[in-house]
Amino acid sequence: MIVYLHGFRSAPASIKAQALMHRMQARALGHAFWCEQLPPSPRAAIALIEAQLASCRARGVEATLVGSSLGGYYATWLAERHGLRAALVNPAIVAPLELGAYVGEQTNMYTGERFQFTETHIAELRALEVPAITRPERYWLLVETGDEVLDYRHAVAKYAGARQTVLKGGDHSFTRWEDYLDELIAFAGLAPVA
Repeated sequence: MIVYLHGFRSAPASIKAQALMHRMQARALGHAFWCEQLPPSPRAAIALIEAQLASCRARGVEATLVGSSLGGYYATWLAERHGLRAALVNPAIVAPLELGAYVGEQTNMYTGERFQFTETHIAELRALEVPAITRPERYWLLVETGDEVLDYRHAVAKYAGARQTVLKGGDHSFTRWEDYLDELIAFAGLAPVA
């Protein structure tokens, strides 16, 4: 099962989430894809994701996290807590600092929904900080050097020892996403239903 975690102000309708979902459906793996709208509250987002992970465990289904930007920050904390594999796409490294400038009213880029992002949410993000990963072999970092939002070098340093795909150019959206979908599905240990 791939548990896809979208970024800040994003949604399941994002280009990356939709592309991965469609590729998995085309490979008869649609049943093994989960992506829900994550609430603005990091605590509530983690509770929603952990409920899905508990459901996977109860069914004997192995989950792999795929997190984009803020979703990568969440995926790191969850991978450490639950011993899961995680693919991180242009991940936020120090989300409490990186998102501090966004305190106030925000608009979801895909749904148009308006929401308040608060200092309480920043404190919730601080509680999820992972100072250092413990098992680099569980991680796959995908970054583009042209990311205009986050400095890719911070991610390269944080995930030292992990599998790393560092691509020249691009931007925060990870422009070569489609090139890596089949590898992501393989990283998750999934094969088409016979």
